[in-house]
Amino acid sequence: MKYADSGVNIDAATRALARAKAAVRSTWDARVKSDLGAFGGLFQPAPGEPLLVASTDGVGTKVLVAVAARRWDTVGQDLVNHCVDDILVQGAEPLFFLDYFATGRLDEDVLPAVLAGFAVACRENGCALLGGETAEMPGLYAPGHFDLAGTIVGRVREDGLIDGSLVRAGDRIWGLPSTGLHTNGYSLARKVLFESGAFSLSDRPAELGVPLGDALLAVHRSYLPHARSVWAAHGRQAIHALAHITGGGFYDNVPRVIPEGLCAVIDTTAWPVPPLFRLIADRGAIPPAEMYRVFNMGIGMCVVVASDLDLGRMAGLEAVPIGEVVAGPVRVDVRLG
Repeated sequence: MKYADSGVNIDAATRALARAKAAVRSTWDARVKSDLGAFGGLFQPAPGEPLLVASTDGVGTKVLVAVAARRWDTVGQDLVNHCVDDILVQGAEPLFFLDYFATGRLDEDVLPAVLAGFAVACRENGCALLGGETAEMPGLYAPGHFDLAGTIVGRVREDGLIDGSLVRAGDRIWGLPSTGLHTNGYSLARKVLFESGAFSLSDRPAELGVPLGDALLAVHRSYLPHARSVWAAHGRQAIHALAHITGGGFYDNVPRVIPEGLCAVIDTTAWPVPPLFRLIADRGAIPPAEMYRVFNMGIGMCVVVASDLDLGRMAGLEAVPIGEVVAGPVRVDVRLG
């Protein structure tokens, strides 16, 4: 089974975006400091001022798992942390967050729970929840269903910007553990685990040791505290690049931060793949290359640093050496075990 079998076509999305690039770029002026394809957009209001970094995202069909489990606060946390991690890739710390909640008919129990989740994660990341938009659209959503999107704005000074320019051959790549699927690959996971009738949310597969619903709704981790610990100990220049492993897995996300002429070699045997990913792969007979393109496989953030810097434990989180940067014609080489 492949991701496209669940209704998600990454290649089609890439082609469609390529066709729209000219229209998007036609709106830019000298204040825009990034190109399409970055994790966050860079905007400098005036010369010499800090750069604003913005990103918009959702949590995908993870909301369907939340609806089925009747647990609504975790997806709000997921969304904030996902957006925080996206702008962290460029060295930005969050300023504020805006949410969008859409449903067919408003449930007065669901909305407060989702907003409470937003608030929890905003407090933990030190950013303000300014507000957002709540939309009721009868006929567009099935009864009891909803969707989420969020926009985050952060700030980074030019001398603290992480843009990959410090990456060199010989640099070491460390992986920071994820808490699970985070916010990607749920369409494929749901097809494999539920549409076949193999499991229910309350089932406790022997491989997991916890109910399947708990494993699937584990909150997306924010890596901001861990990056701050590196900056505090080693300075802002210590982190040469960051790659948030979201949709597209290692194959699509790591190349976004590696300069031309260099290649990030990822050794997939360097860390134990968590049981949830193995369960999905086994039940769906999913090829390894497809798994590493769809899922984070237990590594939510890749950190590129100089070869002599041992990250060890970052604010209580065990970092794992998973690869190195070498000279090469392609920007990523995912070596499957």
